Amino acid sequence: MKYIAKSIRLGAAAALLAGLPLAAQAQGVDPKLMDYKPVSGVSGSLKSIGSDTLNNLMTLWAEGFRSRYPNVQIEIEGKGSSTAPPAMVAGTAHFGPMSRPMKGAEVDEFAKKYGYKPYAIRTAVDALAVYVHKDNPIQCMTLQQVDAVFSKSRRGGEAKDLRTWGDLGMTGEWADKPISLYGRNSASGTYGYFKEVALFNGDYKDSVKEQPGSSTVVQGVASDKFAIGYSGIGYKTADVRSVPIAAKKGETCFDATAENAYSGDFPIARFLYVYVNKNPNQPLDPVRAEVVKFMLSKQGQEATVKDGYFPVTSDIASDDLKALGLTVGS
Repeated sequence: MKYIAKSIRLGAAAALLAGLPLAAQAQGVDPKLMDYKPVSGVSGSLKSIGSDTLNNLMTLWAEGFRSRYPNVQIEIEGKGSSTAPPAMVAGTAHFGPMSRPMKGAEVDEFAKKYGYKPYAIRTAVDALAVYVHKDNPIQCMTLQQVDAVFSKSRRGGEAKDLRTWGDLGMTGEWADKPISLYGRNSASGTYGYFKEVALFNGDYKDSVKEQPGSSTVVQGVASDKFAIGYSGIGYKTADVRSVPIAAKKGETCFDATAENAYSGDFPIARFLYVYVNKNPNQPLDPVRAEVVKFMLSKQGQEATVKDGYFPVTSDIASDDLKALGLTVGS
């Protein structure tokens, strides 16, 4: 856990991953997670506004929930994590999925309106992958090289700007080819988290082709042989490769796998959150309570795996449910 553990200054989401045990289930769900048991009397309409990264997973959860509760309607809007906090403040969203933690100012704005802070549920683990075309032979990059490719600030300390594949040591037809950059737009939590961790809080190059969604970043890289981009591991396709990343020069490169995310060896790992408005002096209403319990159940986390992300452990699920006043397994 060496990198994640020292990432507190880089990003709260990454730092929190240090709490995941090394024995966490890498490809399946934790067998200690509860089975979801439907209850009676659940109905209503809900709206989720926020992360594009979580869009597909929120849809899978909604479909699984509605198969058990056909009288519940769930509308999902995923245009970027930065859209979640204002929707939560305005009361137009019941759930605020985010691929980064809320910023202090966003929490303060919510607290100013309601008198208490929003609650963050840790719903999945993501390895924020650096993607290249499937025919690209590059085997490893350091975090400092990633910074020098994407950022004009180079706060990671790389000696020079990296603009061609030859700058990364590639030869032959690759040597003089410019690196084509793909990334997310500024409304995205992925944009902000990558900037914080991979760019050491530096500024993106003006040449980054900003995309409206995680899938369009991957599509761009897949259609551009000399491209590189970043997106959640849940969006990986057969047409791209995730590049193994080392925390710094001379250290081992680790790919964006579940095992490496849990251990902290992959340096760009994070929790994916769903925020809720929960008055600490009142119970969560039945329909939202059941949705949260479903997300953190064995069936909900099987959907997480199906979508290509990594499941949370039973300990994390139990802690977050208890903090919301929900009884595990009931």
